Amino acid sequence: MRSPAAGIPDPTSAALWGLPLWLWVVLGGIGLFGAFQVYYWVGHRLGSRLYASRLGRRLGRDSIRRVENAVRRWGALAVYGCFWVPGLRHTLPWTAGVLRISYPWYVVASALGCLTWVPVTSFGLYSVIWGWLRLAARSPALAVVVAVVAVAAVAALVLRRRRRRRREAERRPEDTLTTA
Repeated sequence: MRSPAAGIPDPTSAALWGLPLWLWVVLGGIGLFGAFQVYYWVGHRLGSRLYASRLGRRLGRDSIRRVENAVRRWGALAVYGCFWVPGLRHTLPWTAGVLRISYPWYVVASALGCLTWVPVTSFGLYSVIWGWLRLAARSPALAVVVAVVAVAAVAALVLRRRRRRRREAERRPEDTLTTA
């Protein structure tokens, strides 16, 4: 009788460029944690001058205000949550530094974020890529269809979000000067 585990690949055998996948995940987590500390201290050091910088102008005042409100309201919990929101992952830490939230809590939140987000995305992304490659090996035409559908879904989501933002911007009253 064949063992049920015979069909399951050994998770420690996965490798990329000769290094085991688990080591890549650990190195990625350490790198991201280090980047978060740099972001905080650059924001802390530059203070409000960060908003006048090229990065601040690129983000826009409305985006910065939303991030500031999230940091003020949720503090270190916002730092943990930003790992799961793509746009915030690399903007919120700067703002946390500018607002000078408690650094010990920031370290705890960013460490927990790295410990949870990096493995989930690494192994999840690894699974999606290998699943698609296995599908491509069995049925190249179906793999192309899946890729086209995925790209179309992402494009539709991006367009929908842009249209919604444009409608919201049109509804907001503009700051206009009135003369009496």
